[in-house]
Amino acid sequence: MAEFGFNEHHQNEAINYMRFARSKRLLRLKTIDSCFEELKDSRLVEETFTVDEVREMLDGLQAVVRGEVEMELINTAHTNVLLLRQLFSQAEKFYLRLQSDISELENRELLEQVAEFEKTDFKTTDKINQETSKPKLAPLNEGGVSELLNKEITRLQEENDKLKARLRTLESQAMSALDERTRAERALKDLQKVQGEQQLATQSQEINCLEDTVAALREDYERSLSANAMSQKDLQENLISAKHELLRVQEQLALAEKELDKKFQQTAAYRNMKEILTKKNEQIKEIRKRLQRYEPNE
Repeated sequence: MAEFGFNEHHQNEAINYMRFARSKRLLRLKTIDSCFEELKDSRLVEETFTVDEVREMLDGLQAVVRGEVEMELINTAHTNVLLLRQLFSQAEKFYLRLQSDISELENRELLEQVAEFEKTDFKTTDKINQETSKPKLAPLNEGGVSELLNKEITRLQEENDKLKARLRTLESQAMSALDERTRAERALKDLQKVQGEQQLATQSQEINCLEDTVAALREDYERSLSANAMSQKDLQENLISAKHELLRVQEQLALAEKELDKKFQQTAAYRNMKEILTKKNEQIKEIRKRLQRYEPNE
């Protein structure tokens, strides 16, 4: 059986099954032979028979032989199912899923190899009788199942600890980002009182970057949670809700910035600063004109 890649234990199991199948086959063949012998002894007592009598004897013999062959084929199929049941039961204890290729059952090359092996291995009837003394297919050690379950539990616990650590890290990053955003918004409000439109735009860009960071962290945090508790549909709904909430906050922030700019431009400090800048620009222009008079080459 080396061509099939069996180890010694599985090879012995295959030999035991082939011995069992051979004994059942020989028993059924003896039954069929007895059907013919019975016909000879019970019906073939006269020297001549009519066509109808011969047809009747053959039909009766056909029915008996057909019944014996059909019974053997059905019994063989059911026996194979019971053998598969033993194998599948042992595999399921280790959470394995066995697969079979039905087309290989008609592989002529493999069938010829099995037939050759049967010819070389079964040469005496003594080997057939040994089948009754062989033990049944022994179940796998229960300790192996417990050990496998313990390993699986340990692996799941380690994975759970890693997910918890990642969750804590993401929560810390999210809180830090939210604190940074709060500080940036507070600083923006203070800067809007003394700075112009250019500085306000710079601060808005920083806030947008922080919002993108918070959104990315929130998305990563939600993906980590969805791996254990949330389905794909819930994740998409939460993501859409978060995007809508972010758009709403951005819209409110933009309205607030416009309102602050409008209020700031209406203050006396802004008008005074604008007049001072205008005067300073005029003075600079006047100084440049004077310099060009004295140093035209430069």
